[in-house]
Amino acid sequence: MTPRARGKSAGRAAQAWIELLAPDPEATSALAVARAHLPGGQAIQSLRRLRLVEIEGPLPDRAAIGDLLHRSIQFYNPRKERCTVRAAAHDPGPLQPGEGGVLVLDRGATRRPAAERWWRHETGASVAVREGVAWLVAFAGAEPTIERLEELAVVRDRRHGLLCNPHAQDHRIAGAEVPLPWIEAGAEPPAGPARAATPRRKTRGG
Repeated sequence: MTPRARGKSAGRAAQAWIELLAPDPEATSALAVARAHLPGGQAIQSLRRLRLVEIEGPLPDRAAIGDLLHRSIQFYNPRKERCTVRAAAHDPGPLQPGEGGVLVLDRGATRRPAAERWWRHETGASVAVREGVAWLVAFAGAEPTIERLEELAVVRDRRHGLLCNPHAQDHRIAGAEVPLPWIEAGAEPPAGPARAATPRRKTRGG
């Protein structure tokens, strides 16, 4: 009989921060565009892009969550990406000293039904899986204030904004600390009763 997951908790959230192992061409390109075309763009010291996956529901402990994520390409490819799990507010977040965060969400398209089905098949638990893109920004000689991050985030014209198209996307701003959860729940939870997560060891697959 498969042992029950340790430290299960009903109705909580965990974050998976997923970053390419190799240099990210999209982040490199975005930084070059910002420095070349945006007022104050030369002050941007660094710009990183990560995928943020949030899982809400009855979850096992942090180690078991990481094991589950590692076993399915529904979440990430460990040959090309690294994944850091944050399962509680006191767990280390992705922000490095001096960085602020801009979360960009495709409007009405944050849910990941295939990942939810995989999780339910593996654990017997119904969870909500949502995904967005997080841009982590540091400014040379300046703090990442909400005003600076907003100015960089929302595209208003060719000289203002870069990361979020307000006609099709929404965004969130984080200063020194990233909320948990950060992606606002905008849809009903997946169908089916919420049950305790009980991961079963299985070969990696989708």
